[in-house]
Amino acid sequence: MDLRESISKQNDVSLALAKHVISSEAKDTNSVFSPLSLHVVLGLIAAGSKGPTQDQLLSFLKSTSTDHLNSLTSQLVTIVLADGAPSGGPRLSFANGVWIDQSLPFKPSFKKIVDEVYKAASNQVDFQNKPAEVTNEVNSWAEKGTSGLIKEILPPGSVDNTTRLIFANALYFKGEWDDKFDASKTKEHDFHLLNGSTIKVPFMTSKKKQYISAYDGFKVLCLPYKQGEDKRRFSMYFFLPDAKDGLPALLDRAGSEPGFLEHHLSRSKVEVGDFLVPKFKISFGFEASKTLKGLGLVLPFSGEGGLTEMVDSPVSRNLHVSSIFHKSFIEVNEEGTEAAAATAATIRLRSAQFFNKLDFVADHPLLYFVREDMTGVVQFIGSVVNPLDS
Repeated sequence: MDLRESISKQNDVSLALAKHVISSEAKDTNSVFSPLSLHVVLGLIAAGSKGPTQDQLLSFLKSTSTDHLNSLTSQLVTIVLADGAPSGGPRLSFANGVWIDQSLPFKPSFKKIVDEVYKAASNQVDFQNKPAEVTNEVNSWAEKGTSGLIKEILPPGSVDNTTRLIFANALYFKGEWDDKFDASKTKEHDFHLLNGSTIKVPFMTSKKKQYISAYDGFKVLCLPYKQGEDKRRFSMYFFLPDAKDGLPALLDRAGSEPGFLEHHLSRSKVEVGDFLVPKFKISFGFEASKTLKGLGLVLPFSGEGGLTEMVDSPVSRNLHVSSIFHKSFIEVNEEGTEAAAATAATIRLRSAQFFNKLDFVADHPLLYFVREDMTGVVQFIGSVVNPLDS
């Protein structure tokens, strides 16, 4: 399977996730999450599983085999997630980490995947006697990997003496717009909330041509980031429903139509009439296992002996994923975008008992994506329902 096709399938998974996360976890709040960050952690869990659990993970991730999944991750880490700052592009950092109880040895085959495919740093720790210290260690690691934007990926009490493994990753992105907005032109305008009331929020504007396309029921704006010397091209896409309360319907469509994103991009510049884009800053976190179970991914959490390929020990039969915590942050202003995400999965022992001028006035709830356009990989997805609510 070629890279573009694999990424297109991955994006369908991402949008199905977004539909679920935004409608059930975010409801009436702003949201941001990184499907890429979650995908990597689930890929690592798949590499350490077998039987029906592995089959279910592969089916969920729309992948044919763990080799295919590992190859995709390896290419993403090498091609898409390399730092672009040295060559004048967006600043990017992406790191994976694994924490394993000191009483357990990795299976050599799994250790090889951890080291070579995921390029993850492995840490031997004492979960049985020092769970709080391990929690702090993982949190400090995630904070460092996201330039201080995500302080606490693991909440207090999420790691205890039955935890045996933690997989985590951290993603950071900072891009400047190709064409920055003039901050002196930023003015307050009305923004319509889903409950029908309005608030005053700061909107950025410009008279320059923009990448805007109109589709049936919504418009799409693309704001490109400054490109470095490599071939990658990062952009932010705003999907604005025509109806003031059209976000749920747009989300429904995006999450159920295969290839939705690829079929609705804005690729040509047009003259703009009224052009308003809100500034916003969003921090959002959720426990992803509930969302994943709701989408049919249940076996990794069930403790039915599917995670046997990670450690060389009889206890591997009793391992299960207890939680997957995910946190993201994004800020959009006149200069560009700063965003970060971290995902951590804790794995525990189961205890025995259990084209004319186009207007683009983003003055009501909308969907947005940060995407690398050469490959099509989506790094961040989210919704803005109230730009003042950070």
